[in-house]
Amino acid sequence: MPRKAKPAPAVAEAPALLPWPLVPRRVFFTRGVGRHRDELRSFELALRDAGIEKLNLVHVSSILPPGCKIIPRSEGLKELKPGQIAFCVFSRCSSNEPHRLIAASIGCAIPADPNAYGYLSEYHAYGENEKQAGDKAEDLAASMLASTLGIEFDDELVWDEKKEIWKISGKIVRTMNITQSAIVDNKGYTTVIAAAVFLF
Repeated sequence: MPRKAKPAPAVAEAPALLPWPLVPRRVFFTRGVGRHRDELRSFELALRDAGIEKLNLVHVSSILPPGCKIIPRSEGLKELKPGQIAFCVFSRCSSNEPHRLIAASIGCAIPADPNAYGYLSEYHAYGENEKQAGDKAEDLAASMLASTLGIEFDDELVWDEKKEIWKISGKIVRTMNITQSAIVDNKGYTTVIAAAVFLF
């Protein structure tokens, strides 16, 4: 008598497909600093400080999608799972030179038109404090956005003067940055990071 075939094992339900095309609906900003005798460990500690050490980070370029909502870091971190692939605009700076000032920054420029895209910029520097690096990152993001919106300006102007032009034009509604700076100690490497992490 032929044997009865064993029933096929239950198939786990397929995970929900990502929306296509992949256009982020939300973004949060984070930053961190790490110190260790090994550079890689200092980087990992900076990721921990920023709360994103459990993610597989994919670095992307500089477009903030239309309607992408900026949410608090605490809210964004709650939605992430260990091992998740996360897309981010990312800045990093590392050194083992004692007393060296380092900084990593992400700048953001948001257009007044909700149907237009904005810009994110990544910037890192040696010898610049948090305000200097943050202003530069903000300037970069706003300048890229302004050029796409047809706002005329002198690229040699300082950041405060450019901001006045943006306000008068009415085409750029907001600029901001998140920046991490640190002074390298004499015990090894110091790494600073800043990131804009996208959520779908």
